[in-house]
Amino acid sequence: MRTKYCGNITISDVNQTVTLCGWVDRKRNFGNFIFIDMRDCTGIIQIFVHSKNHDVFQNALKLKNEFCIQVIGTVKKRTLKNQNIKLKTGLIEITVSILNIINSSLALPMDINQKNDEHIRFKYRYLDLRRFDMFQNLKTRHKITAYIRQFLNKNHFINIETPFLTKSTPEGAKEYLISSRIHHNKYYALPQSPQIFKQLCMISGIDRYYQIVKCFRDEDLRSDRQPEFTQIDIEAAFIDDIYIKNITEEIIKMLWKKILNYSIIDIPTIKFYDAINTYGSDKPDLRNPMKIYHLKKTNLIYNIHDFKQNNIITIALIIPMGISKFTSNQINNLNDIINIYNSIQYIYISINNIHKKKYSITNTINNLKSQHIMEIIYEINANNGDIVLVLSGQKNIINILSNNLRHIIAKELNIINYNSWKPIWITDFPMFKKDKNNILSATHHPFTSPKGISIKKLKTTNPESIIANSYDLVINGYELGGGSVRIHHPEIQKIIFDILNMSITHKKNPFDFFVHALQYGTPPHAGIALGLDRIVMLLTKSHNIKDVIAFPKTNIATCLMSGAPSKYTY
Repeated sequence: MRTKYCGNITISDVNQTVTLCGWVDRKRNFGNFIFIDMRDCTGIIQIFVHSKNHDVFQNALKLKNEFCIQVIGTVKKRTLKNQNIKLKTGLIEITVSILNIINSSLALPMDINQKNDEHIRFKYRYLDLRRFDMFQNLKTRHKITAYIRQFLNKNHFINIETPFLTKSTPEGAKEYLISSRIHHNKYYALPQSPQIFKQLCMISGIDRYYQIVKCFRDEDLRSDRQPEFTQIDIEAAFIDDIYIKNITEEIIKMLWKKILNYSIIDIPTIKFYDAINTYGSDKPDLRNPMKIYHLKKTNLIYNIHDFKQNNIITIALIIPMGISKFTSNQINNLNDIINIYNSIQYIYISINNIHKKKYSITNTINNLKSQHIMEIIYEINANNGDIVLVLSGQKNIINILSNNLRHIIAKELNIINYNSWKPIWITDFPMFKKDKNNILSATHHPFTSPKGISIKKLKTTNPESIIANSYDLVINGYELGGGSVRIHHPEIQKIIFDILNMSITHKKNPFDFFVHALQYGTPPHAGIALGLDRIVMLLTKSHNIKDVIAFPKTNIATCLMSGAPSKYTY
């Protein structure tokens, strides 16, 4: 039906006859002639219809925005005054000899030349995807997946598909269940990840596995999370964590270079607890230069008894010198955030002259003397002109609060370079974590290998002190993926299940088949899962993964276009 695409016609095509198909993007009627901007997936070109060509002109009069049309015409060079340098095809136009209306269009419920309300965009997603930036996002996503496949194929990884209908297993989030027609009152579960199956591939001797695969988790949603998402799954045998991290770094560096022409040189590593202590988060945004200083003089603010009993810490943030001071309104906004937590004590120290011990303070903490203030200033190496914010309270609250304050203050001071990319590896996570009911669960998943501990010690060591041989990759505050060295020894796997109160001897343990498989000469293996949606979101500089998924769900996991989920009525 066509010989050329609209956006691919160039000055070298002048005087050639072309056939185009696409949509009416805009029509301008000047009486004796009509200009139409015609759009397809490659771009826009201007077509020209003159009233001398009566039949074509009458058809052109009928056209409205988003009519689907076919035109046959001759490529002509525009006159100098009519050239549009902002348009890729702005030096040429098509003089139409034949115009066919393939399909008319209703008046659109949205303006596809601008970004609309999310409710409208999702209800009419097929129209929203006609927007140039949305289509570009999908094209970039296609390129990214193609580059990843080429890279992994070249490195001898084999693309293997794993089941979507599988057994329900506890892996963190709630699962989506599918009823079985044949087996009454029995259900399949949609996989939260292919974790067990990719490890079974290693047991099978496949050696190098990858898959770009859908995963499903019924959990609270946010800007970088959807109920169904796409994962780049990688697993390899007879290797260690260094190999997985190296090959992951190669993928990330390759993608950033090919898509953004940005060279990522080095990816540093930081241990989990160091990340929490330095940034208040295990997903730090290193573009923000502000760090958290843990003060040694905690007992200056709380007495020793309170400090030991209530897990109290005292930290400081430096609002840096050389930048215009916070206004009183900005300070008040920080106070409002801090005061949400009633248990937090805090002060601001404005340093005027360190050598003369001149400063001013607000929100005085009880019993904090001049001598103590100077000790704090010296300890964190603050400078003249800095404002030091000192916070004291329970450790878990301070970590959350200090991380939030870092981002808020840095944004207010405009000290983040938004054109830079700062990846970092987070390693040495705690193997287990406790919920509010003091019930242990795996920090990542129960197949992660403990680090640097023998089987004998594993049985007797306090589980909360065990370190996992795991690693997360973070870029600019977003977790792009996580992985680990896997447990390949069946005895260790049994111990981990016992710690989690999931004894393998229990008939209802959902992993009994997997532990049985581990007993058949399982090789050492490790892997990682990277979030494709998040990678595309960052590389397209989008702010939400919904903008890089063709048909996403809303924040309450509904599809406004199709009406899913719905009652089954058939």
